[in-house]
Amino acid sequence: MSKVIFSIRYEIFPEKRSEYLNVVKELKSLVKGEGLESYSVYEVKGKNNNFEEIYVYKSQQDWEEADDSVDERVDILMTKISDMIKDKSTHYNTLFEVES
Repeated sequence: MSKVIFSIRYEIFPEKRSEYLNVVKELKSLVKGEGLESYSVYEVKGKNNNFEEIYVYKSQQDWEEADDSVDERVDILMTKISDMIKDKSTHYNTLFEVES
């Protein structure tokens, strides 16, 4: 069973930074799901207000089913984050582990 890493990189409005960090702090305590090994948020070195969310799933099936298990509070927080992101700054990446 191959792991999957899903990442989202984006830039937020500078005036939203404090609010963003508070939302992320709450989100990190809530994001859990069947098959989700970890959820982390990083700031890109040398690029203020550029962040990357990284989700690590145990398998491709767990990744495919992830949207089915989002609770209402997580959905609200994700919407808040979406409203803080600068237009055309979002980039998605999905990596499938190579099986040996």
